Amino acid sequence: MKRELTRLIAGQIFLHACMAGTRMAVPLLALQQGFSAMAVGALLALFALTQVFLALPAGRYADRKGLKAPLALSVAIAFTGVSLSAIWPIFPMLCVSALASGGATGMAVIALQRHVGRLAHGPAELKSAFSWLSIGPAISNFLGPVLAGLMIDFAGPARAHETGFRVAFLLMALLPLLTLLCVRRVREKTSPVLEGPKEKKHVLDLLHQPMMLRLLGVNWLLSSCWDVHTFVVPLLGHERGLSASVVGTILGSFAVAAATIRLCLPWVSRHLHEYQIITTSMVCTAVLFGAYPFMPTPWAMGMCSVLLGLVLGAVQPMIMSTLHQITPAHRQGEALGLRLMSINASSVLMPMLFGAAGAIAGVAPVFWVVGAAVGLGAKSAFKLRPHGHMTPRA
Repeated sequence: MKRELTRLIAGQIFLHACMAGTRMAVPLLALQQGFSAMAVGALLALFALTQVFLALPAGRYADRKGLKAPLALSVAIAFTGVSLSAIWPIFPMLCVSALASGGATGMAVIALQRHVGRLAHGPAELKSAFSWLSIGPAISNFLGPVLAGLMIDFAGPARAHETGFRVAFLLMALLPLLTLLCVRRVREKTSPVLEGPKEKKHVLDLLHQPMMLRLLGVNWLLSSCWDVHTFVVPLLGHERGLSASVVGTILGSFAVAAATIRLCLPWVSRHLHEYQIITTSMVCTAVLFGAYPFMPTPWAMGMCSVLLGLVLGAVQPMIMSTLHQITPAHRQGEALGLRLMSINASSVLMPMLFGAAGAIAGVAPVFWVVGAAVGLGAKSAFKLRPHGHMTPRA
């Protein structure tokens, strides 16, 4: 399993790095072209829009086709969509690139999580497998923005020249092609998980479980923190006159910290329960969001970004482990799609809300309001204790 998991992580890194780098370059180019913070918020929301509508169909497609077909389709969509911005770096093409790279990454994530869930046997192996898999996005969230920032600053005749943006988008478009090389030797997992009842089920039936509602609410709050950080840091950097490479490095330091804590999670999770890790992360996030606007220099912002990466990076594997424990094995694909759909519905609306709030009141109140909401939500996280709910695995 370790060798196959390594290939899957590597493939995920390159595809996700395409979206992460594009998501950093797109708002910087839009701001340079004179678009408002509200327009940039709407543009960033497009990265999640396709995932809202494609999450459930993508989960069902993965159930029918397995791993490689969804990944190949994701690579084709990401390559085509981001290439358009390299050819025509104008606002409509930026919108297309956002839709394409976001949708492709969402489809790939569901296929990968489904495949890894079938490889794991038992709660301990499940928690460990998702901890390792979660390292991929953390690495790519460093790799993509840093590579894009360097291209924007140094690949053109001047910093932030249109040529630099073109090269950055071209490099981001080529990264997903490496995904196919990484996963070509991965074997399809054809043996199904434990089958459930044959009667027709509706995905909303899952919401009748109080634990699922609580999990989705906590997950929504924490994913909003990632959206706030990704959206507000470029705005804050633009406001303070920071270069693209500095903004990319600040975002990248967040990703490095998230990857670092996820390397430690297999050991940490042996000593702490999922709900303890999630609750602690929410409390720490609330404190850091309150302090972030007061960071006066890039170094101070980078330090705060690292601390946020450490506390938020620990959450997603614990969420995934809890989800698999409270969901029947024959409906875990639907649950993955429902989770992705819910957090991306938020990611569509929240950046536009953040953009409107940032344009009216500035970026600091955005940090403070979201931080307060996360702090209040820690009580719900403390109740996420799925003892005795682990579904038997085939």
